[in-house]
Order: sequence, then structure tokens, then C-alpha cells
Amino acid sequence: MLSLELEALFCHVDDFCQGFEAQWHKKLLNQGQIKRHRAKSLCLSEMMTILIAFDQNQSRNFKFFYLNQVKQYWSNAFPGLPSYQRFIEWIPSTLIPLCAYLKHCFGTCTGISFIDSTSLKVCHNRRISRHKVFEGLAARGKTSVDWFYGFKLHIVVNEFGQLLNVTLTPGNIDDRQPVTALLSQLRGKIFADRGYVSQKLTAQLLQFGIQFLAKPRRNMNNKLMRLHDKLLSRKRSLIETINDQLKNISQIEHSRHRSPVNFCVNVLCGLIAYCHQPKKPTLQMDWLLSPIT
Repeated sequence: MLSLELEALFCHVDDFCQGFEAQWHKKLLNQGQIKRHRAKSLCLSEMMTILIAFDQNQSRNFKFFYLNQVKQYWSNAFPGLPSYQRFIEWIPSTLIPLCAYLKHCFGTCTGISFIDSTSLKVCHNRRISRHKVFEGLAARGKTSVDWFYGFKLHIVVNEFGQLLNVTLTPGNIDDRQPVTALLSQLRGKIFADRGYVSQKLTAQLLQFGIQFLAKPRRNMNNKLMRLHDKLLSRKRSLIETINDQLKNISQIEHSRHRSPVNFCVNVLCGLIAYCHQPKKPTLQMDWLLSPIT
């Protein structure tokens, strides 16, 4: 029997897949050749549910999770379960649907948003020269703490802890580079840290109706700011808490990947698992909106 949480997850995923699959297959390109599409023993929504449930259960090892949780306790709910090796071979086919489903799970822009990036290490620094899985894709970057080899995950959230947009870049990309694309569909005020300071970027976003507020660097003069905005800028710990939960609860970062596609699937499932998290980090706005006496 499926738990109520897992049953609700499957229903939500299946409702999305019923409308997505038909449109997706219509837009797939082919070379004029007739290809056989053998039906899998699991449908797309079942595979996606299992992958997302892995991150929701905070498991560390997918093989152990599949053999000891899915096979033993969920076999009645998923009667067509294949072997572990066959399921691993099917994982890449879920990449595009997971991308679309993540966007389906995004929250609504409220006019107050926070942007930040976090590193995703794919190997230890001592093994960079021997690492081949992400050769030509990952890059060596630097955080405020240390150097790393991997990628950067850039996220935008609202004050309710809901994801509004995400993107993935190599580790050596400047944090300011993907900002325009990330915020193109948003509005209102965006709060960022010192790494996003740029007069050119601020002026560019202002043309789109976005007020970009980045914390000044230590060697810069402070600018006058409304008290309400200054208080909100001090609440950027909200997005840092979300980054911490994505890494330690949703397990989006580890060094055991053997395929770039499966790495992307793992990140997507971790982000989706967070979107389905019933209790998210939230910024209480009542005291900010009340008049100061």
C-alpha cells in the first residue's frame, strides 16, 4: 500500500503527465525513419514518482532504496517493477518530463523575491585531474569558503519559500551572468548578496520593472534605502536555509554520479521534492508590514 503522501505525489505527477506526454511526443523530431517504441512495464508517471520519492525519503543510496523499499513494500502499488539495472537504463528518459514538471511546481511571484547561488561539487579537489564523468561540463569555481569543482545552482524564491526559477551553470560562471534570464518573468523587488553588485545589471533590470537590491560590498559606501527594504535585505537567510535543505534533505549534491544525465535527473528530483515539502522556510511579513511606533 502507498502512504497518503506518496499517493498524493503520484496523483499530482500523473495528472501532469497525462497532459504533457501527448504534446511532448508530437514535438519530437525524427529522421523520417519508423522507430519501435516498446512499452515499458512502468509508465512515465510511475518512474517519476519513484525518483522523486527517493529524495523525499532522504535516502543516500538509490540501489538500497529501490531494492529494499520499492521492491519490498511498494510492489503491489507498482506491479510492473523491473530489475534495478533495467530501471537505471530508463532514468534518462525522464529528464525532459522532469524539467517540465519542475516548472509546473514553481510558486507565484508576489513582488518580493530572493536570489542566490550554491555550489554543487561533483568530486573532491584532489581528484579533479582524474575526474572524467563531467569533463568539458563542470569547472573549478570559488565560493566565500573554498574552491570546488562542479556546478553552480542559481535559484530564485519568494518570501513563502517557493521556488520561482532555477538554472545550472559551470562552477566558474559569474553569479551575475544568468540573472537576466532568471528574472525575465518576475516583477517587484529582488534581494541579493554582495556577489551580485553591478550598476549595469541594476539599470538593465530596472527597465523591466524590477528593483534589484544587492548588499553593498565592504569597500563601498552605503546608499540610502527605505527601512522596509533594509529589513527585508537582512532576511536573506531564508534562501540560504533553502540551499541548506536542498543539499542535506533533498540530496542534490554528492560525488557518486556516473552520468551527466543522471546528475541532472538527481538535481531535478531534489528540487521537485523540495517543492512538495509541506513545510517550507517562510518569512513572516506581519511585523514588516505593521506601522512602526
